[in-house]
Amino acid sequence: MHATGTLLGLCTLVVPFVIGHPWFALAWPVVAYGFAWAGHYLIEGNKPATFGHPFWSFISDFRMLGLMATGRLKARMEEKRNNI
Repeated sequence: MHATGTLLGLCTLVVPFVIGHPWFALAWPVVAYGFAWAGHYLIEGNKPATFGHPFWSFISDFRMLGLMATGRLKARMEEKRNNI
C-alpha cells in the first residue's frame, strides 16, 4: 500500500503539470497518504508514524520504495528484525 501510494502520489504530482492542469497536483497528499494510511489502519492495524514524525515518515516511504525497487527490502527487514 505504501509503494502504491508513493508511486501514485508522484504521478499525481507530476502528470498535472505535464498535461497543463497544475491545480490537480494539489491532490497528491490525499492520494499518497490515503493508500499508506489505509494500509496502516485496515491491514496492519496500527497508527501511521506520519502524525508523530511527518518528515521521517515522508522520507522513509521513498527509502522503502528504493529498497523495494532494488530487491533489498526483505534483507533490510530481516537485518532490523535480528537487531531487536
